Amino acid sequence: MPTNITMPALSPTMEEGNLSKWLVKEGDTIKSGDVIAEIETDKATMEVEAVDEGVVAKLVVAAGTEGVKVNTVIAILAVDGEDVAAAAAGGGTAAPKAEAAPAAQPASVAAAAPAPAAQASAPAATVSHGDRPFSSPLARRLAKEAGLDIKLIAGSGPHGRVVKSDVEKAVSSGSAKPAPTAAAAAPAPAAASAPKGMSEDAVLKLFEPGSYELVPHDGMRKTIAKRLQESKQTIPHFYVSVDCELDALLALRAQLNDAAPRRDSAPAYKLSVNDMVIKAMALALRDVPDANVSWTDSNMVKHKHSDVGVAVSIPGGLITPIIRSAELKSLSAISNEMKDLGARAKSRKLKPEEYQGGTTAVSNMGMMGVKNFAAVVNPPHATILAVGAGEERVVVKNKQMVIAQVMTVTLSTDHRAVDGALGAELLGAFKRYIENPMGMLV
Repeated sequence: MPTNITMPALSPTMEEGNLSKWLVKEGDTIKSGDVIAEIETDKATMEVEAVDEGVVAKLVVAAGTEGVKVNTVIAILAVDGEDVAAAAAGGGTAAPKAEAAPAAQPASVAAAAPAPAAQASAPAATVSHGDRPFSSPLARRLAKEAGLDIKLIAGSGPHGRVVKSDVEKAVSSGSAKPAPTAAAAAPAPAAASAPKGMSEDAVLKLFEPGSYELVPHDGMRKTIAKRLQESKQTIPHFYVSVDCELDALLALRAQLNDAAPRRDSAPAYKLSVNDMVIKAMALALRDVPDANVSWTDSNMVKHKHSDVGVAVSIPGGLITPIIRSAELKSLSAISNEMKDLGARAKSRKLKPEEYQGGTTAVSNMGMMGVKNFAAVVNPPHATILAVGAGEERVVVKNKQMVIAQVMTVTLSTDHRAVDGALGAELLGAFKRYIENPMGMLV
């Protein structure tokens, strides 16, 4: 029986993707683990690995096809010595219908929405072997919602794979026992509706024909628009701003960069102001742990580490690679990790676990000359720090006017999780590290 290779769900929020490139052709023999295709999501381009061995009988979806729904058959594999021509002619009829993925999470002006980590290379047709039975992502979700143990459900798909119809049959017959350690999951929230605004016809009537061109929204822009709207509709934002003097930080940065050892004729690291901002924010959250939280309807999720997302502008949108446990890392480690993540973000080569999640975010527009701004909180974060440009300003010290390098930062918070006094305490801790940067080295 031919095996269907389907469009994988490369993250919990993925509903569709673009099949950007096939790395195999019809007639090729492949084995488990071979990379067979590149899939482009709204944030990254990831490789897809084969699960079964066999011969590629048919490429159902052409390279370059956009908007391919999750679980759509994209190729047919002849296995166990099957006739390739017969497999190509007879396969593709048992593909599960594409189902909507769980509701997307809101995103900030500086970030992709975080979500539980996913693997960068996903199986095309079945899940990994492990100690779980072969089953489709849809079947696993339906079994979980019904409170059934998927290990007890007999599969009718290729190689005994459990598919949607098997779970529905088990639910109707009551033949599968409830999962022993988990109650039935609550129904998934409805997907956020598309952002509403003026209709295209209404907009175009305001302009002369020929004075514009229409540029279709790509997946990233649609996701940003939807999540921004949801964030603003569901999170009660409030904002706290403070000015930070940078003279001591700039002096320490220059000293540390001058002292950097050289490797292959290049310095081992080159610190930026943003690297030091990341470290200061991570340490501030460590010092004010009540602000290092995420809001849920049932509980406050209090995080043990400061996972700091950092906004990176990429063509068509924004993405937020994450420095994990940044409070524990040296400035040089943060700097080198951020350079690597930033470079791969711009080429859309990040793994989902490298940009999904995090406990806070930093959005720095200072290098663009922006003096101050307010960012949008990016759930499940409760805070995001907007960083403005450092500039010379007149300040008063000891009743004397002097010139100092000053930057304005604005902390946006989710008021459900972080109250005003707590937000001010967090921002005060950040300011202390910026103005007394030696504290970041001990």
